[in-house]
This record gives sequence, C-alpha cells and structure tokens, in this order.
Amino acid sequence: MASSDTVALIVAAGKGERAGGDVPKQFQLLGGVPLVEHARRAFAAHPAIDRVITVVADRQTVAGEMAPGGATRRESVINGLSAIGEADRVLIHDAARPLVPAAVIDRLLAALDTAPGAVPVLPVADTLAVAGTALGDTVDRATLKRVQTPQAFDFAAILVAHWVWPEGEEATDDAQVLRRAGHAVATVVGDPLLDKVTYPGDLALAEARLGASMQVRTAMGFDVHRLVAGEELWLGGLLIPHDKGLSGHSDADVALHAITDAVLGTIGAGDIGTHFPPSDPRWRGAESGQFLRHAASLVAAEGGVIDFVDLTIICEAPRMGPWREPIRDRIAGLLGLAREQISVKATTTERLGFTGRGEGIAAQAVVTVRI
Repeated sequence: MASSDTVALIVAAGKGERAGGDVPKQFQLLGGVPLVEHARRAFAAHPAIDRVITVVADRQTVAGEMAPGGATRRESVINGLSAIGEADRVLIHDAARPLVPAAVIDRLLAALDTAPGAVPVLPVADTLAVAGTALGDTVDRATLKRVQTPQAFDFAAILVAHWVWPEGEEATDDAQVLRRAGHAVATVVGDPLLDKVTYPGDLALAEARLGASMQVRTAMGFDVHRLVAGEELWLGGLLIPHDKGLSGHSDADVALHAITDAVLGTIGAGDIGTHFPPSDPRWRGAESGQFLRHAASLVAAEGGVIDFVDLTIICEAPRMGPWREPIRDRIAGLLGLAREQISVKATTTERLGFTGRGEGIAAQAVVTVRI
C-alpha cells in the first residue's frame, strides 16, 4: 500500500448504547448528517490530512475508506492501523466527537515535531470529590485535565505500542497505550466543540454548537415556461387540470425548477441546466422532482441543511388558491422537510406582460440553508 504522510483514523465500530436511539450514537443524525460523517468531512477538508479511514462494525458503511472493527476499541484501532499500511503520522479519533475544529488539528500536528504523541486537553472547571454513599474529600482539580480526541501520534511509535500492550488489558485511549510503551505525550489546548456525545442530552448540545458554527446562506431561483395547448400542466410536483400545459424539455415544472436553481445557488453549484442540460435526451419529459432531490443531495454532501423554501408562482390562470397547500406538502415531501418550512404564494401581474396575457407561467423561489 502506498505511503501517506498523515492519516486520520476514525473509530466508529462501537455500540454507543448510552446515547439511546435505534442506531449506535455515531450513526445518529446531527443536522441531518450522521455524527461520524461530520468527523470524516472535517478531516477530509483539512489540507494536512492525506487520507481518512473509518473503522466500522459489520454491516455498517460510511463514505470513503473503511476498515473492519474489532471486539474492543483497541482491536478496532489495531485493525485501522493495519489498514493504513505506511504513514508518518496518524490522528486517532472517536466518531462520537463529531465537531472537529481545524485549529486543534493544527496544534496536534505541530506538537508532533517535538514529541511522538500529542493530545488535546481542557481544564476541569467543576469541583471534584470522592463519592460513595456519602460525599468524600475533594480532589485538587488543578492537577487534572479532560483528555479529548483526536490524538496524534508518530505512526510507527503508536503501532508498536499497540503490539506490545499486555494481552487481556484494555486501554481507555491511545495516549495511554503510547505512555505504557515508554513514550512522552505532549498536550495542546483542546476545544469544547470536541466534547463527546455519550448521553441523549449531549446530542442536543451538539446540535446547538453545530448551529452556532454554521453559516447561513440564501439564494434565489427564477424560471419561466410558455403555456401551450396539448401539454400537461405540472406545478410544484403536481399535475393540475388546465386547458394548456407548460412547454419544455422536461415536464417544464417552473415551480420546482425555480426552487432547484435556488438550492443549487446556496452552494454555488450552477443552475439546473448545468446538471440536466436540455440537449441531453435522458431528460426529455423527465419529472422535475428528481432535479430538486439531486440539488438537495448536493447541499447535504456539503454538510448543509435546508431551513426554508419560499416559492411564488406568477400566473393569471389557473387559479392557484386551491393548490397552494397540496403543492406545499409535495415540496416538503420531496425535500424531507416539515410543511412549516415551506411557503407557497401566488400572484398575478394584473394582466400585464406575457404572464398577464396567459402566454406563460413564471416562478420565483428563495431558499435558506445552513452550511
């Protein structure tokens, strides 16, 4: 296997039962994206990381490279290290810590210039005491630190340290393994964003932190098609009875086309014609819902979340009043959103222009995302 300078190894093979839910916590959704995928994207986006490998249990899959999990966390780490082959440095990270600041990665890699291992730590703010059936003596918190992941290591050093670890013992983290082998572990300043998702309430806190770190973007889309006899009228994903229909290469649904362009605009991904060119015969008569779902998948792939869609349909006929709520429901279904996140309005141009003369229908959409 080819050598890489720096590899990120994400451990995601555990059961994660304490967080509750029907799936392991590392696969629960945070902002519509699995926890493990947030971590993978953070490492993949960092310019100093050459590869990202995720260790998963049987029948679990993630994007990118994968390695098989083991019966214990340490076995999973060994499997992941073996899958790397050769490298200079490795960062080992728990998937239950989905938010990985790039600045922490920078600090860890810089620390490896002078030490074979480095971990992020935070001070302990709370009073600590020995507790049994009654509260015991307090512990000096000034000497204690909260240890986080990712933890960074010289690849050869951590690999050998795992090989020589005593059989039958378990380690709570990889820094413990390296220290047991006689190596020093440096510390760098950690980040509260790296706090672990362990219990159900932790996921809500991670949601709040994710929201605070995301950027709000808004984009607009506009489309128009000619009304002609002998065509079906598709608007907002619904077939609407009318004596004319919209003419176009696909089903000419101006409402969905406008929304699609707005969604694409939030991530700077061009327009609907870029992805589904009218010159391509595959899209002749195509249902426009697939265009919108494709655009939404691109936003999700960027780690974005669609928050709100505002659609305005501009026409003299047919009357849109009876169709606004059904269209609202249809768009919500296509995007996997609540209907409260969709607004559908209709207006006329007071019989002015091509829409006023009944020659066509126009639509304008504004979409807001967090990314």
